Amino acid sequence: MTKKIILLALCSLLLAPCSAVRAQQIGKIPRIGYVRVVGVPSIPGPNVEAFRQGLKDLGYVEGKNIQIEFRYAEGKPDRVPSLVAELVQLKVDVLVSGDAPAIRIAKDATKTIPIIMVINQDPVATGLVDSLARPGGNITGISRLTRELSGKRLELLTEVVPQLSRVGILWAAISEGSKISFKEYQAAARALKIQLQSLEVRGPEPDLSGAFQSAVKGRAGALITIGNSLLNRRRTQIADYAIKHQLPSMFESSLWIEPGGLISYSSNDAESYKRAAWIVDKILKGTKPADIPVEQPTKFELVINLKTAKQIGLEIPQSVLFRADRVIK
Repeated sequence: MTKKIILLALCSLLLAPCSAVRAQQIGKIPRIGYVRVVGVPSIPGPNVEAFRQGLKDLGYVEGKNIQIEFRYAEGKPDRVPSLVAELVQLKVDVLVSGDAPAIRIAKDATKTIPIIMVINQDPVATGLVDSLARPGGNITGISRLTRELSGKRLELLTEVVPQLSRVGILWAAISEGSKISFKEYQAAARALKIQLQSLEVRGPEPDLSGAFQSAVKGRAGALITIGNSLLNRRRTQIADYAIKHQLPSMFESSLWIEPGGLISYSSNDAESYKRAAWIVDKILKGTKPADIPVEQPTKFELVINLKTAKQIGLEIPQSVLFRADRVIK
């Protein structure tokens, strides 16, 4: 009897560490790192809320079975490398960002942590992944734009602005993705026989006033802004300049419309970030990012701001309004 007790005691001592490790593994809460170039913690923004809702729909509750480590650069791109490095040191289970520069920095910082992108650019052309079907490496996610959208935006402008022949393209020279996007607009413009005017801005404090003066001087009949982190945080300023100069404005995200942009044509922002949550779920359940194809949306939304149209004296044709998914009055 005494021998049996001793044996049981020894077994308990041997198994205790294993049980502790197993309990620790069961109790481990996955951590997601989320980097944003724009925004502040007090105002996370609709995309962050959509991502959170996507996780919630999948059964994740922050602080209970998942933890999100948010890092905000607050509009200062030079802070991004240190924020990414901080998340890598924390050994987060997944790293998420909607900013191409942050994704690029993360790619250089880690080859092991899965990275999920939600970007406006072609990830193959910009060298982030090998291909959409087989991304390779540790990056996958969602590419929110297709080449066809450049032409569609120009087509919509020709419907909205009578006899449109010249369009100004506002873009930031600092962004490699914006250079590629500008070339896509050039190709689409040639097919539609529309002239483009490059309104290229440079530096951390871009001369937006000068760009709009150039557009007016060049007789641009409308404006398209290629979004990137530099220009995205100046949405209201750009929309105000367009209204001031009576320029119909087209944007690549519906987030530009509330601040005063005229029209946007893009994939649904909220759905893209909810889809990113679904990809996070797949990775946390063991799927490698290299085995998850980069997704491209199949549904797009047209958003129109009638208040802005009235301010610039433009009447939106009923044929366009009927096709709008959302109209701000």
